[in-house]
Amino acid sequence: MAASQPFGISCKGGLNTNLNQLEMLGQPGFATELLNFEVDPDGGYRRINGYTAFGTARPNSGEKLLGLAVYADGLIACSGTDIFFTTDGATWIQINRSGVHGSGDNYSTFTGRSTLTRTNQRKCSITIFEGNEAFGQVLICDGENKPFLFKMTGTGAITTRTYFAEEVTVSGTVSPSVGVIHDKHFVVAGAPTEKNTIYYSHTLEPSNFTGAGAGSVSIDDQVVGLKSFRTDLFIFCKNSIYKLININDSQNIAVVPIAKNVGCLSHYSIQEIGGDLVFLSPDGIRTVAGTARIGDVELGSVSRQIQSITSLIARDIDDFNVSSCVLRRRSQYRLYYSTAAEDPSQSKGIIGTLAQNGFEWSETQGIQAASIVSDFNSAGIEKIYHGDNSGYIYNHDTGGAFSAAGSAFNIEAKYTTPFLDFGDAGTRKTMKYLKLSVSPEGELAPILRTQYDFTDKDVAQPEDVVLTGIPVPPVFGTATFGNAIFEGTNDPMARQILEGSGHTVSFQIRTEDQRPPYSINGLYINYVPSGRR
Repeated sequence: MAASQPFGISCKGGLNTNLNQLEMLGQPGFATELLNFEVDPDGGYRRINGYTAFGTARPNSGEKLLGLAVYADGLIACSGTDIFFTTDGATWIQINRSGVHGSGDNYSTFTGRSTLTRTNQRKCSITIFEGNEAFGQVLICDGENKPFLFKMTGTGAITTRTYFAEEVTVSGTVSPSVGVIHDKHFVVAGAPTEKNTIYYSHTLEPSNFTGAGAGSVSIDDQVVGLKSFRTDLFIFCKNSIYKLININDSQNIAVVPIAKNVGCLSHYSIQEIGGDLVFLSPDGIRTVAGTARIGDVELGSVSRQIQSITSLIARDIDDFNVSSCVLRRRSQYRLYYSTAAEDPSQSKGIIGTLAQNGFEWSETQGIQAASIVSDFNSAGIEKIYHGDNSGYIYNHDTGGAFSAAGSAFNIEAKYTTPFLDFGDAGTRKTMKYLKLSVSPEGELAPILRTQYDFTDKDVAQPEDVVLTGIPVPPVFGTATFGNAIFEGTNDPMARQILEGSGHTVSFQIRTEDQRPPYSINGLYINYVPSGRR
């Protein structure tokens, strides 16, 4: 009888939907399914956190969330045709008010003013001009109305603060869809009537588009998005990319082409991470710096491993509401996409973790982020929120469950290995046992599925098995006598006897529950080779 053979897999590389099964034979660390997992930059695949309700009330009943911004000690939310502010998610004040006095209003005067109409308000681009104010000035563009400026001063109770609000006239009735702060200017673009014009405000005066230092430039493509990056303002267009340089030098201000064959699909996909800009283009997730280095030459995207997914997003981009954010503490870029009528449980997204060799990817399902924001509040604490199509706002990346209409539901998570031939696809192997290296953060009972020979219907496939008895590592202060295994390892190995045989084999680990996250570090398989065929 042949001796048993060992084979080990280290979980690294992330999701790969691009390579065929034969190519994947040599890449055992990749995943052919990686749903609701995230890549750990230090190795392994971790089931993602869920999200929890922010406060106890929706800002505008069941109206869809169109934009979020971390501001002062609270959150600004654009919903329906209105704009709101809260410090706790329980009490919201409407801030789109008209006729506010130049020196500001107290709480009772401000909340008593008439509503400033935000007719047909669309998805909102929100930026903050820091200036000399403690909290800065919030500027909101939506492509239907004039930009809206809001400022609040004071601390303590909401009723003791001073409020400022006004509409900003850019040029006539121009209603830009996107706006950013760049080198002391408020820069806007994307107005339906001026699709290829960029306007910039007077220096240090974001509401003044007529004073010295203000102006406009036009280009030969429709502007999709703007992003201030280092000393330049990058202008993302439908089919090209430019940058605006020397904005404070009227003699040398210029628009410089970066690429004429690369466009951007959504302003809301543009983020800065790892000293670079990433954005969604028709052929995947791209980087600006990479594009700039090689001029007009076509650039391989940083998402080739999930090209089939990004191609579907690009194909149906007009049907999707796109939002994105960066989770700094995880070195992650997250992009979510959903349709207007979609149930939250079906809403999808992608997660790109910046690892040692570049981005490694995974998918999400169950997070409907119509709007999402990740930023620091006035206390210097990073806050992450997302809002859905039903008007609910959530604390993002926390807890062990997802939610729809305020009701929690399970997180379905799947990790599937490529089919493995252990170096020889011609030899049949009888599986003996598997050891799964995991790092549980709470109780864990994953389901193991073993599949042979590319799931050939003529090959007997074993029943799924629940892996039980995985010890939870003891954590000082929370572990209790009689329940925790003291001096146990943080990365226990779960051993499972295997059934069946085949020339190739694949393993799937999945859970569907509301338990704490866990990480899968790797697999160790023991098998016995038999005859060749």
